[in-house]
Amino acid sequence: MCGILALLLAQQSQAAAPEINEGLSLLQHRGQDAAGIVTCGNKGRFYQCKANGMVRDVFDVNSLARLQGSMGIGHVRYPTAGSSAHAEAQPFYVNSPYGIVFAHNGNLINTEELRKFLDADAHRHINTDSDSEVLLNIFANNLQKTGKFRINEEDIFTAIRDLMAQAKGGYTCVAMLAGFGIIAFRDPNGIRPLGMCSRVAAGGEGVSEGGHGKDYCFTSESVVSDALGFENFEDVKPGEAIIITKQAVSRRILTAEASYPFAPDIFEYVYFARPDSVLDGVSVYRSRMAMGDKLADEVKRQLEAKGETIDVVIPVPDTSRVAALQCAQKLGIPYREGFIKNRYVGRTFIMPGQSLRRKNVRRKLNAMALEFSGKSVLIVDDSIVRGTTSKEIIQMARDAGARRVIMASCAPPIRYSNVYGIDMPNRHELVAHGRSEEEVATEIQADLVIYQTLPDLIDSVRQFNPALKQFDCSVFNGQYVTGGVDTQYLLHLENLRSENAKLKAQAGKIPVVPVPRSDSPSSSSSPSLSSSSQPASTLRAPAPPQQGNKDAPNPQSTLSARGTNQEEEEGQASMSCSGPMNGADDIGLYNGWSR
Repeated sequence: MCGILALLLAQQSQAAAPEINEGLSLLQHRGQDAAGIVTCGNKGRFYQCKANGMVRDVFDVNSLARLQGSMGIGHVRYPTAGSSAHAEAQPFYVNSPYGIVFAHNGNLINTEELRKFLDADAHRHINTDSDSEVLLNIFANNLQKTGKFRINEEDIFTAIRDLMAQAKGGYTCVAMLAGFGIIAFRDPNGIRPLGMCSRVAAGGEGVSEGGHGKDYCFTSESVVSDALGFENFEDVKPGEAIIITKQAVSRRILTAEASYPFAPDIFEYVYFARPDSVLDGVSVYRSRMAMGDKLADEVKRQLEAKGETIDVVIPVPDTSRVAALQCAQKLGIPYREGFIKNRYVGRTFIMPGQSLRRKNVRRKLNAMALEFSGKSVLIVDDSIVRGTTSKEIIQMARDAGARRVIMASCAPPIRYSNVYGIDMPNRHELVAHGRSEEEVATEIQADLVIYQTLPDLIDSVRQFNPALKQFDCSVFNGQYVTGGVDTQYLLHLENLRSENAKLKAQAGKIPVVPVPRSDSPSSSSSPSLSSSSQPASTLRAPAPPQQGNKDAPNPQSTLSARGTNQEEEEGQASMSCSGPMNGADDIGLYNGWSR
């Protein structure tokens, strides 16, 4: 799961980078592993800054000032398979044809097939393990087929239509063509979210004559539109592509609606999206309130059946607060904030590594004995995935003096792998896989576990937009809306992306030893860096990359130059390479400067 953003300003004298940076900070909850921005300036030159780390760490005033141009795209990355490799920070770039920069949210299920096609038929080299680079090269290859010196909107629509026929999975993408404009498209099933918004451009010098006179933005969530002063937010439709230039806006649905059921991922509403966002016409906040109402009914039914009572309802901050408060109000039981959150620890669900997640739970939360001592407590969480967080939280409640601990989940039992971009790759890591609710309670050491039912969860979302007839609920029921997911594929995915496979692959790789660069302060401030003029780091004995997963394991575990320390899997230091590599500091862009 990642956050993507594209911005085009009508006034060419304005810089897009500061607003892209602000927008990415609003999407930080969608990815904490890496961040990147690429802008397009005069004569179609691209400027980039990207690295491992949070948005606030990657960008500062100096780096943003170097990102010239009135249009650009940005990306925050969530490591689907636990990679912290700097080379896989997005946006990605390819120089042929026309110069394309690309950012992607989601996951493909036929990556290996597309890699073989790109190698054997298209003769395009893929330099990372990211399926985002695969998508970029499929798009580039489709554009290359035109053979034109200059392309138009019709050519781009044709290239995206062909891409949708080739790529299978859940994805939303934004792209930028040098000197042309920005592009966005969404997979035919609409699994991953994407929206478009606009505002009247500030008047003044630089607005194109005969143009639309508006600023346009594509973003994963509507919260960016609200914060940046945009209006008229609307969701990109499933199978739709939109092309925006300085002069015009072109949009088209490229797939037959009857062939692809519209099925947005319901887990966006449960956990990933911000509560102040609206996705596909549904307020995330209102849907979580409804989840709390429905959960209260199920809690009441099960408590009566088992003869249990509760004294207080306590949420696991932050995502479950809305539902927990609504649940407490409907049950007529006091709501209390029993866990105090350290806001300087990231979201544990999207941290790479099981033991790292476990350690960070106690660093993130502190239980107040005042609210637990001698009480029977109902702890409400948005979901129970691996059971790591839940088990630690329940033990914290007992240590604080709780007499009975009942765990309630706003989501049904998660028993199946997610193949569309959420890090639930291995069924055997899911605490509910192959277990009854009673066995889950024993595993996480709760006195009772209460799950929301799937029909109630679906109704909690659909009641606010009856046009949503179907959702991707594959993690709950094992039904994958795209098809093409069988037991053999899941076993292949688990071998590539399970926690054990990641750790083994990391331990088995020969470490990459960078030779320190001898850059002078003056050279680092140069606006133009290229592999021919820039001293390159020498990489010794690199291990061959693993293929097939979205984010491959980090080949080294070091402290990054930014001081990030994540114990198990720490960010790979930014370094130049002696070739045009995606993710390196000198990938053929005019300004390859990186902090």
